[in-house]
Amino acid sequence: MSVVDDVAREKLAAIRERGTHRRMRVLDGAQAPRMVVDGREVLIFAGSNYLDLARHPEVVEAAARAARDYGCAAGGSRLITGNLSLHEALEAELADFFGSEAALAFATGYMANAGVIPALVGPGDAVVSDALVHASLIDGCRLARAAVHVFAHGDADALDALLRDVAPAHRRVLVILDGVYSMDGDVAPLDRLVPIAKRHGAMVLLDDAHGTGVLGARGRGSAELHGVEREIDALVGTLGKGLGSFGAFVAGSAALRELLVNTARSFIFSCALAPPQVEAARAALRVVVREPWRRERLAGNAARLRERLAAHGISTAPSTTHVVPVVIGDNASAMAVCERLLGRGFYAQGIRWPSVPEGTARLRITPMATHREAEIDAFADAVAAELRERPVALAAAGAR
Repeated sequence: MSVVDDVAREKLAAIRERGTHRRMRVLDGAQAPRMVVDGREVLIFAGSNYLDLARHPEVVEAAARAARDYGCAAGGSRLITGNLSLHEALEAELADFFGSEAALAFATGYMANAGVIPALVGPGDAVVSDALVHASLIDGCRLARAAVHVFAHGDADALDALLRDVAPAHRRVLVILDGVYSMDGDVAPLDRLVPIAKRHGAMVLLDDAHGTGVLGARGRGSAELHGVEREIDALVGTLGKGLGSFGAFVAGSAALRELLVNTARSFIFSCALAPPQVEAARAALRVVVREPWRRERLAGNAARLRERLAAHGISTAPSTTHVVPVVIGDNASAMAVCERLLGRGFYAQGIRWPSVPEGTARLRITPMATHREAEIDAFADAVAAELRERPVALAAAGAR
C-alpha cells in the first residue's frame, strides 16, 4: 500500500465518521425533466438546466455542426493556438446581450472567479464580501491575498458600516456579491447594496451564475431585475446553467477584458472552450432572446412549487426564485429523505454541511421551465408525504 493510499484511507475514514462522505450518482439520458438515475427513471428536480436549453434542437445542432466543422477541441490556450473566431464571436454576443463593452470566456465559473478577483485586488487592497457567497468567490479571495471583510448576508446597513471603516484604510476595495444565492434561492438586494458600494468608491463584482438568462425582463439576470446593470464593474456568468452549454464568462469594460487576458492565470494557462460548447452557447443566447416564455414558465413553475409546499405547511423561505430549499436539519435526515424520494420516483438532491451551515441540511429543489404542472404538484405532495411521516423532519422544515 502506498503512502497516498494511507493518507486517502485515513482522511476518508474521518469523512465517513462525520457523515459527510459523498458519492456520484450515475444519470442516463439528455438533461431533461425526466432521466434515469442509478438505473431508475425519475423526475428531475436537482439540475441547473433551468430553461431546458441543453437539449433544444437548435442548440444541439449548433454543437454538432461546430464539431463537424471545427473539431472537438480548440487545440490550446487562447494565447497560443486556441483563440478561434468562434470565441471572439461568442464574447461579442455576450457583451451585446449584457450591454457591456466586452466579455471574456473562461472554462468554468470557478476559474472565472479565480481569475478576476486576483486581477482586480491584491495585497494592500480589501475585499468586502457577503457572508454567503459561493465557494469559488471565497477561493478567489484567497488567491488574491487581499484583506477580506465579511458582512451579514444581504444587510445593506452592515455593508455601509463596514465600508466606512475599510474603504479609507485600503488602496482599492472590491465588493463581492452573488446574484441568486445558490442554496437559499434569494436574490441579493442589489438596488440597496450596489449604490452603497459606489458611494464608498468600491468596485462591484457580481456572480450571477443562477440568474444568467433566467432573471430580468430580457434574461440579463439579477442586475437587470434590480436596475443596476450599469453599476456592476465585473459580471461573472455561466454558460452551463440557464444557457444549457458549458463554460463561463466575465463581462465588463474593454480595459477589464485586456487586464484579464494579461493577468488571469486561470485564463492564460487553460485550454480554450471547445467549439461545440461555444456554438451551443451562441445558439442558446438566440433562443433566450426569441423565447421569453421559458423564463416565464420557469418563474411560474417555481412559484407553483413554493405555493404547493406552503399549502402543506412546508417553508421554502427565503427563496423567491427557481432555487427552492426545504430545510430538514441534520445531515442524516436530509440524505434519507433524498433517498426515499428517489424510491417514489423523484430526484431532489440533499445538501448538507459543509456546503450549508451545520444544522441546516436540506433538499435543494430546482424545477425547470418544461416541467408540467401535474409533475410539480406530484413532487410537492411526495415531499410533504415524506415529511409528514417523520414529524421531527417536518418541524425542522417548518422552523426555517
